[in-house]
Amino acid sequence: MNFKKGDKVVVISGKSKGTVGTITHVMRDTNKVIVEGANMVKKHIKPNGQTAGSIVEVEAPIHASNVMMVDTKTNKRTRIGHTTDKKGNKVRVSKKSNEQLN
Repeated sequence: MNFKKGDKVVVISGKSKGTVGTITHVMRDTNKVIVEGANMVKKHIKPNGQTAGSIVEVEAPIHASNVMMVDTKTNKRTRIGHTTDKKGNKVRVSKKSNEQLN
């Protein structure tokens, strides 16, 4: 998987299509990510001794194939490539602007 926590992505399919947000959690075993503000679902909270029961909205996981990176230079979605830097380390690069991603 090419995504890391903190990456700025756009949702490309599903009910949250077009939503731009940052990745808050990456689940590598299931190949899913949680994007801030996208794929919102209602969750019922059971009452306990201190708080009353309620219904809250939380972000649900999205499959990694349904999100794309946002290029920092052009602010458009882009694919991710890999290359090596001068020190020989493997780095991620934007396919549109050929700029290194942090």
